[in-house]
Amino acid sequence: MEIKKSPEADLEKGKGLSLLLGLVVALSLTFVSLEWRSSVAQAGNLDGAGHKTEMEEALLVKEEQPEDKPEEPKPQEQPQQTEIQLPQEFKVVDNNVKVDKPTFVSADEGKDLPPVNIPFGPKDVPGTPTEELSDEPFEVVEEQPEFPGGMNAFRKYLQDHLHYPESAQDAGIQGKVIVRFVVERDGSATAVEVYKGVDPALDKEAVRVVKSIPKWKPGKQQGKAVRTRYVIPIVFSLQ
Repeated sequence: MEIKKSPEADLEKGKGLSLLLGLVVALSLTFVSLEWRSSVAQAGNLDGAGHKTEMEEALLVKEEQPEDKPEEPKPQEQPQQTEIQLPQEFKVVDNNVKVDKPTFVSADEGKDLPPVNIPFGPKDVPGTPTEELSDEPFEVVEEQPEFPGGMNAFRKYLQDHLHYPESAQDAGIQGKVIVRFVVERDGSATAVEVYKGVDPALDKEAVRVVKSIPKWKPGKQQGKAVRTRYVIPIVFSLQ
């Protein structure tokens, strides 16, 4: 009797082999998948680590940079104050004032006076006949004005009537005040003003005294009394 192999036995044998092959393939795919994920994860970790390192370096550099501190304002230097040293004693010369000899300003005189442009009246040449004399004050006249008693009397008058202002004494102020005025036809002094001043207090006192002087003998031109401009220096001196 011939034994015949059952076809179902072959199918069972082939089924076991197919199952084994499928298992191997599945394991292989699983292993490959795990390896790929591991590579991707490592690459990601490397990128993250590099990024973290750059951030840490950036933070480190930022921490090392010195902070700009605002400059403290420098204290302003106080201006030095100059102290005026006053003499211990005030010794006034001849009743507070020493007076120079009054000087009449003419073409040849008064060269030592400061060069100031002052509008004067027309200049008439002495001896030149004119039909009518100008009413403006003359600079040059044939006969100069004269104080009663002469220049010594005029100097004494100023010395007796001038008073040194206390404010100027306290401040140690002294100097020469030049006063200008006009001797009128009747001999009175008008248009008294400071030609060159030193201090307001000294200037005011000099003008006050000149305004109080008695009448002069007027200046003359061609034998007639004319208005004449006159300039005198008054010296205030502390000793």
